[in-house]
Amino acid sequence: MAMQLDSCFGSFFLCIFCFAWFLTFPAEAAVRKYQFDIRVKNVSRLCHAKPIVTVNGRFPGPTIYAREGDRVLVKLTNYAKYNISIHWHGLKQFRNGWADGPAYITQCPIKTGHSYTYDFNVTGQRGTLWWHAHILWLRATVYGAIVIMPKEGTMFPFPKPHRETEIILGEWWNSDVETLVNGANKMGLPPPTSDAHTINGKPGSLFPCSLKHTFSMEVEAGKTYLLRIINAALNDELFFTIAGHNMTVVEIDAVYTKPFTTRVILIAPGQTTNVLIKADQPPSRYFMAARPFMDAPVPVDNKTVTAILHYKDIPKTVIPSMPKLPAPNNTNVALSYNKRLKSLNTPQFPAKVPLKVDRHLFYTIGLGANPCSSCQNGTQLTASLNNITFVMPKVGLLQAHYFNIKGVFKTDFPDQPPVPFNYTGAPLTANLGTSLGTRLSKVAFNSTVELVLQDTNLLTVESHPFHLHGFNFFVVGSGIGNFNPSKDPAKFNLVDPPERNTVGVPTGGWTAIRFRADNPGVWFMHCHLELHTMWGLKMAFVVENGKSPEESIIPPPMDLPPC
Repeated sequence: MAMQLDSCFGSFFLCIFCFAWFLTFPAEAAVRKYQFDIRVKNVSRLCHAKPIVTVNGRFPGPTIYAREGDRVLVKLTNYAKYNISIHWHGLKQFRNGWADGPAYITQCPIKTGHSYTYDFNVTGQRGTLWWHAHILWLRATVYGAIVIMPKEGTMFPFPKPHRETEIILGEWWNSDVETLVNGANKMGLPPPTSDAHTINGKPGSLFPCSLKHTFSMEVEAGKTYLLRIINAALNDELFFTIAGHNMTVVEIDAVYTKPFTTRVILIAPGQTTNVLIKADQPPSRYFMAARPFMDAPVPVDNKTVTAILHYKDIPKTVIPSMPKLPAPNNTNVALSYNKRLKSLNTPQFPAKVPLKVDRHLFYTIGLGANPCSSCQNGTQLTASLNNITFVMPKVGLLQAHYFNIKGVFKTDFPDQPPVPFNYTGAPLTANLGTSLGTRLSKVAFNSTVELVLQDTNLLTVESHPFHLHGFNFFVVGSGIGNFNPSKDPAKFNLVDPPERNTVGVPTGGWTAIRFRADNPGVWFMHCHLELHTMWGLKMAFVVENGKSPEESIIPPPMDLPPC
């Protein structure tokens, strides 16, 4: 049986109707079918109209609904002028990198006038994930939610909410994004920051021409609601809060957490957070609000986006209460929030943290500058891991690996930086050149990996949200300053660390993650700040096949896009 839903965001009540319809599906409805048509549509925000790339003419795009154990088929047909690919962010795609989506990593993009069906199983996962374009900067408008319900008969490990809705945080540029990016690249500089942030595609009433472009969620006094919050912004970590209301965090990146109550959450690009809120305040109208967190000297769009929590029967003429957001550079709030995140770690939902490590990796994160004769200052700003700026291939890396195509990539990505130095000391502004290459790291099947990601003060320190495709990982440790391999591992949390697919490396600090490489294929790892990804802050792991066919990459689909 198939199900196809358009996006819920035009109407909260349509979302509730769609979700109720989903819940009534019988257990045998194990195949969910969707049609994604990539089309250009004129959209107006902030008094500016422009053509944007959309899925099915919607911004944001449709929500994918599934249940744990389902098979999902999404047929994508490209009617836009850009090549396209879609990444199903956080889905593990076991043995099936062909459905992962990053252009030139696991597939070549879908050209104008062509189609490709993403065919994948939802195995061992339930919660909130999301999908987005994974080529150029098209995810500025091509994104949407993925809602995975638990298996039939399995309850949430928290009180059942009365209703739920998705809150997708994004960014909006008045000008054409690809034009801005291309112009900036020619000068070797970053493009302008966005003109607004959005909630479900809408900037909120604090912006010009935006009274009608304000998302509103109706609640009934005394009822509890589940918010599925997604940060789809391209370049900004965000604080999010609701005036007058506490939030109880119950899930991050589709993994249940030990519940805790907070007035504000921090959510990095690529991350998801589920919170419960109880409509326990005097019936009125309350702003939900989000604004960037940035504790480094880096320009961001620091304006506040709002939506409205609207108690039933309260007139729309009532002016909503405004929450108090942390200062944009409030490092203490950011660090203390992240320290509170812990896996639920129950017999039903255990935290299977690797206790023995087969492979220790240490990657430095750096900004840099390489010569560029046509650029404004004679240099092109760039980024690197272990001083290597990743060069995108012309052929999908997974195809090259599977078919043993020579000359596409090397498997010599170093486990350590080429030269140790005081990574987080005084800013380093000389010798900022990087080496270029399509260099991957080969990992044995089912081996356990510990990776320490170390921020550096090359040009400037900065927080970096890193996303690993194909896996979840455990965030076993984090700290400010240089990682100390002789002292810091003793402080690791190996009992109930948060399990994620995207983690923020703190400004001028480090983060340690562990995962088991039990998913054969080629898996991308990159900073989820689109600017840094474009500059080369990315690499990929080649996880070798195991000994049996069940531990090996499945064959590619017949309709895989040609290069």
